[in-house]
Amino acid sequence: MASTGQPPSLKRRDAPLTKEGDQLTITPLGAGNEVGRSCVYMTYKSKTVLFDCGIHPAYTGMAALPYFDEIDPSTIDVLLITHFHLDHAASLPYFLEKTTFRGRVFMTHATKAIYKLLLTDYVKVSKVSVEDMLFDEQDIGRSMDKIEVIDFHQTVEVNGIKFWCYTAGHVLGAAMFMVDIAGVRVLYTGDYSREEDRHLRAAELPQFSPDICVIESTYGVQLHQPRHIREKRFTDVIHSTVSQGGRVLIPAFALGRAQELLLILDEYWSSHPELHNVPIYYASPLAKKCMAVYQTYILSMNERIRTQFANSNPFKFKHISPLNSIEEFSDVGPSVVMASPGGLQSGLSRQLFDKWCSDKKNSCVIPGYVVEGTPAKTIINEPKEVTLMNGLMAPLNMQVHYISFSAHADYAQTSTFLKELMPPNIILVHGEANEMGRLKQKLITEFTDGNTKIITPKNCQSVEMYFSSEKMAKTIGRLAEKTPDVGETVSGVLVKKGFTYQIMAPDDLHIFSQLSTANITQRITIPFTGAFGVIKHRLEQIYESVESSTDEESGVPTLQVHDSVTVKQDSDRHISLHWTSDPISDMVSDSIVALVLNISREIPKVVVESEAIKTEEENGKKAEKVIHALLVSLFGDVKLGENGKLMVSVDGNVALLDKQSGDVESENEGLKERVKTAFRRIQSAVKPIPLSSS
Repeated sequence: MASTGQPPSLKRRDAPLTKEGDQLTITPLGAGNEVGRSCVYMTYKSKTVLFDCGIHPAYTGMAALPYFDEIDPSTIDVLLITHFHLDHAASLPYFLEKTTFRGRVFMTHATKAIYKLLLTDYVKVSKVSVEDMLFDEQDIGRSMDKIEVIDFHQTVEVNGIKFWCYTAGHVLGAAMFMVDIAGVRVLYTGDYSREEDRHLRAAELPQFSPDICVIESTYGVQLHQPRHIREKRFTDVIHSTVSQGGRVLIPAFALGRAQELLLILDEYWSSHPELHNVPIYYASPLAKKCMAVYQTYILSMNERIRTQFANSNPFKFKHISPLNSIEEFSDVGPSVVMASPGGLQSGLSRQLFDKWCSDKKNSCVIPGYVVEGTPAKTIINEPKEVTLMNGLMAPLNMQVHYISFSAHADYAQTSTFLKELMPPNIILVHGEANEMGRLKQKLITEFTDGNTKIITPKNCQSVEMYFSSEKMAKTIGRLAEKTPDVGETVSGVLVKKGFTYQIMAPDDLHIFSQLSTANITQRITIPFTGAFGVIKHRLEQIYESVESSTDEESGVPTLQVHDSVTVKQDSDRHISLHWTSDPISDMVSDSIVALVLNISREIPKVVVESEAIKTEEENGKKAEKVIHALLVSLFGDVKLGENGKLMVSVDGNVALLDKQSGDVESENEGLKERVKTAFRRIQSAVKPIPLSSS
């Protein structure tokens, strides 16, 4: 069952139980019916996970953040970052350093390496006031200390939340996360691509079908052109422009698609000698560092790149030079410049655009998805004029070409991926409202069985689902060596870890868990100056099992009480108790201490003689008297009848009780059961405690 609703707040950490099961809530704090500031909040069984922590590229300052004010960051157990793009990771330093978040944050090795570089670049190229800066380079550095890394397919468990990740394609280090809480699995794809390109592997298909799939819908129902056609369009536009003496601007972020396009350009230039005098610049302050990271993670890439790397490093480009700033750029003659950022909001790409946009010989190639509200999105529609960074208007005469190499899934990839996984619940995020709506309608026609729910929540709109989870305990270790018969009781230690339960023998604790068993031996010394035999006499009145012996080491007399506590006469003035601690032994030892202290107060009245130990016959007579007195207190009229039987009379009804066997004869069944039960309980109370009761 799934429903959507907008709760007044997500800050209360509770997991209400309903007749339908436990409630799981998923709420987009960003990327709900939009592209940008990806951030999805999920809570189930009082466990909370946050997926991604991005910013919206079209906004600045606090307006660019996800709706963090809808949640209490201190309640989040785990934060999972899928990849390093700004719309998925750029609010992380703010969230880690300037909120109450105290959970753990995970990303892949490559993502962590690039995250620092890309966010440092973002801070440098962001032309906003100090007041609007969400974080600085010091915040980025401090956040690095808190980030933990995870390998693909490595399972990590945090506070009962299990999760692991799969290759997502898209960019280097990108991951899809599978989260398992109490047996309910949620797959969060982040941005993914099922198409292998020049350096990246395609996204994996998880081996488990999730209960919920939170999936991107960036391209909606669009279909990508075949890759070779896109590459030909890309190189044809560039070749044509530079042949006419023009300049080509390719706005792209320093890392991600840039490396893919540089591989295409370097290969094309190598096969066209006539272009060797036309320079290609990779314009980013981080150009050299970026290339070092990509060279480090060659083994994370596809077979093609690894094969090339065996002969030469494919990321040591022959025809591409780094460009750190516009001051270093000698703008003479045709050239190709790839500059960041990809949205043309600021930085080198914007400076070059303002400089070149009025010349019709020049071209601008937009190579990836552009977000609504950015200058790059505006010029795709080819307006006659554009606003420059200085506020002036200028004619847009340069050619603008949109050739997408954005590694997002298109409709064909999305529908195939979902058909292979067949999740019962699909939540669409990371897509413009219109594209997402069209995708939802088309998917509904694909999944005609009626068992698949497709939901498109807006930001801060919660999706509520209910899952009933049975508690099952698995028997492991030596207890699992033999299959028990039906109805047979299995005894062991129940160990709960997270949401899993296991039953094991105490001796197996150290093998299958981080727990271990230990024996605590206790000893207590009590002042006692009386005769040791008095203690034995008193103990025999309470416990059936009291054994006399002598300590082998010291030769002092000892008593073994109830097979659990040893009483030693250490000297004329002291006795000591020794026992291995457990609930029964602790109670026995407490009773012995109380008894000894009581004897000490009564010692002047106690005379110890050889005849002091009563015979069984005398004990029996005493017990009979006690039984008779207790029956009188319960029933009133109790007399000695024939054959030694007791005659109990109540309201004219008579019951005959056999004191030896406990049998009762009476015409009144109610009285018969009452007398029988009372006699059994009285008998149990007046006799010493038997050893079997332990």
